[in-house]
Amino acid sequence: MANNILITGSRGQLGSELSELFGKYPDYRFFATDIAELDLTDKSAIQRFIEENRIDFIVNCAAYTAVDKAEDDVDLCYKINRDAVRNLAEAAQGRACIIHVSTDYVFDGKNDRPYLESDPTDPQSVYGASKRAGEEILTTLCPESSIIIRTAWLYSIYGNNFVKTMIRLGKERSELNVVADQQGTPTYAADLAQAIMQIIDYTIRRQVFHAGIYHFTDEGATNWFEFTREIHRLAGVSACVVHPIPTAQYPTKATRPMYSILDKTKIKQTFGIDIPDWKTSLKTCIQLLNL
Repeated sequence: MANNILITGSRGQLGSELSELFGKYPDYRFFATDIAELDLTDKSAIQRFIEENRIDFIVNCAAYTAVDKAEDDVDLCYKINRDAVRNLAEAAQGRACIIHVSTDYVFDGKNDRPYLESDPTDPQSVYGASKRAGEEILTTLCPESSIIIRTAWLYSIYGNNFVKTMIRLGKERSELNVVADQQGTPTYAADLAQAIMQIIDYTIRRQVFHAGIYHFTDEGATNWFEFTREIHRLAGVSACVVHPIPTAQYPTKATRPMYSILDKTKIKQTFGIDIPDWKTSLKTCIQLLNL
């Protein structure tokens, strides 16, 4: 098994974190692309790229993630989250393995225990439904050569995300209202990037590909209110008072999962991955932001 690796969506949060790891894997050849280098809606361009560069692994970080905007922007959301995945899958068949990043939004958010990979899906938003459609395409077209990793509450030093927004708002305002009845796990994109590279390294070294759906978030669980308080504590934001509110007091166009804690037993046992606690990783990220 060779080692030419294509990263799509390379300028997003996860793609940027993956790019930071390239130097740790000198034996692998990386092709970091975003829409300017490779348009995932152009099937022939994808096929040409994969053939000419003899791609062995595709890590698909490209996604439409504007959850509320997606409720109105349905066509574009599906074009990126479903149709582009189909283009990648068809081009990769018999040639490359795919690691595709999905989301907790494929579930209805009504569980009272961490979601297993085998639990029934029931997306409650256009974004969630489009991501589930992408999953279904991969499991249909590339059942033996695709890995789907569902994650949640992603943040990073790169891009726009909840951590950066709460630090900025905490410095701008004296008070903030934050939803306290949605449970989940913050996930540092650098931790997910490291896990993806461990999976690729494991696959190449052992010459075995464990296809299927996996869950990955950092360890532990919290809610958006407590997450915000921890962000402010670590970032030294002390002048802003944060108030807990119920979801009903913060209406959004797209329905959010009330419960999106994911069970990570499968990915840990299959690939021997150690996952840090969310508070530990949040501290690391905020230190890197050099506030």
